[in-house]
Amino acid sequence: MTISVQAAIASRISINTFQPNRPLDDATIASLVDLATKAPSAYNLQNWRFVVARSQEAKARLESSAYGQKKITAASAAFVICGTLEAHTQLASALVPSVKAGFMPASMADAWQSQAYKSHEGNDELQRDEAVRSASLAGMTLMLAAQGMGLGSCAMSGFDAGQVAQEFGLASTELPVLIVVVGYPDQCNWPQKPRRPVSEVLTIV
Repeated sequence: MTISVQAAIASRISINTFQPNRPLDDATIASLVDLATKAPSAYNLQNWRFVVARSQEAKARLESSAYGQKKITAASAAFVICGTLEAHTQLASALVPSVKAGFMPASMADAWQSQAYKSHEGNDELQRDEAVRSASLAGMTLMLAAQGMGLGSCAMSGFDAGQVAQEFGLASTELPVLIVVVGYPDQCNWPQKPRRPVSEVLTIV
């Protein structure tokens, strides 16, 4: 059973305790990642990669890299969401499907490639910023997809990025940005924590 996007946003909570021994199958993992890749990215760079720890052995290694946080091994799967650096060098191939589909002129694709190369080449700060932005947007999209499937999730930033990269053989251009644990919530999680009033965070000009 699926729910609306609005209902997924309104009902989502950060899950800290999961029902044990309930793995996700390949199809569910693939569906979650497929939906996550619908997130936006600058120039349609699609500058992300997903490494999913599902086996107990892999989750234990990831837990060790995340300061022993037990929710990683308790969850059904843990998604390491990486932003990729130097993504502008792969933009040509990323835009080919849009050109072939007929809605993006080849000249526009060429212009995007040229502009992205000029702004990103040699600009390590921009590349990192884009990697973090894209991975974060993909992570939020994945969490909402999980909520819509009746699963629970929690975004985690408390981990040693260097250790994660070493444990899972990440390339030097793959930056671990988030761990998103996904699984079946048990009954003792907190309700959604109250948010600040909109009047405190909104300015309309």
